[in-house]
Amino acid sequence: MSTTQKWTEDRVETLVGLVGTNDAEISADVQQAAAAELEVSVRSIAAKLRNLDYTVASTAAKTVAKYTEDQEEELRAFVESNPGAYTYAEIAENVLDGVKTAKEIQGKILSMELFDKVKATPKVEVAKKYSDDEETKFIALMRKGAFLEEIAEAMGRPLNSVRGKALSLTRSDDSLSMPKQKESHAAVKTDAFAALGDDIAEMTVAEIAAATEKSERGVRTMLTRRAVTCKDYDGAKKAAKAASAA
Repeated sequence: MSTTQKWTEDRVETLVGLVGTNDAEISADVQQAAAAELEVSVRSIAAKLRNLDYTVASTAAKTVAKYTEDQEEELRAFVESNPGAYTYAEIAENVLDGVKTAKEIQGKILSMELFDKVKATPKVEVAKKYSDDEETKFIALMRKGAFLEEIAEAMGRPLNSVRGKALSLTRSDDSLSMPKQKESHAAVKTDAFAALGDDIAEMTVAEIAAATEKSERGVRTMLTRRAVTCKDYDGAKKAAKAASAA
């Protein structure tokens, strides 16, 4: 197995397709199956997933879920009889009396090379808070060098909403620069996280980190602690999982 493969865009896309969304911990068996498919080490898979903001299980602490021959045959028969009809979660509910989690089922299906017969998990669509016309106006103001406060007034939006949108636009368009804030608010910045309010739901972890001047890991910790969900991290789900395990 090669450990020197470069992470091209195509290989990253393949990895994400294999492991699914980052709303749950990626189990050891899923990591191992992905490593076999991409012909790299499990350590390389784990490192790349962490770089992509996934939470990964320790492969040293966990072993691949065991399946009896009868269980494997039942799983294979179900998947091959229903190509493209069920997601991993739905398969987990319908086979083996539901004793395996979706991630365990996913890992086994990957190792059995049946992943092409699994229905893709639907992506959660986040409603746009800015219309196309508003975004065009927003970008025009940024290009004119308007301050954040001026953009907020022109758009009729809260300052934190404008800051989050500006961060998002600058990340997607290298020609745009982050607008400056006319008046410093350092003296009243007691809880920058809470100040973002409902806008957090539309922001990514990276955008929240930039807005609050915290690390992305710190943001994920805070989201979990406060059971808050943003665009690419489900803090509420993580908090519930931690509470149930306590």
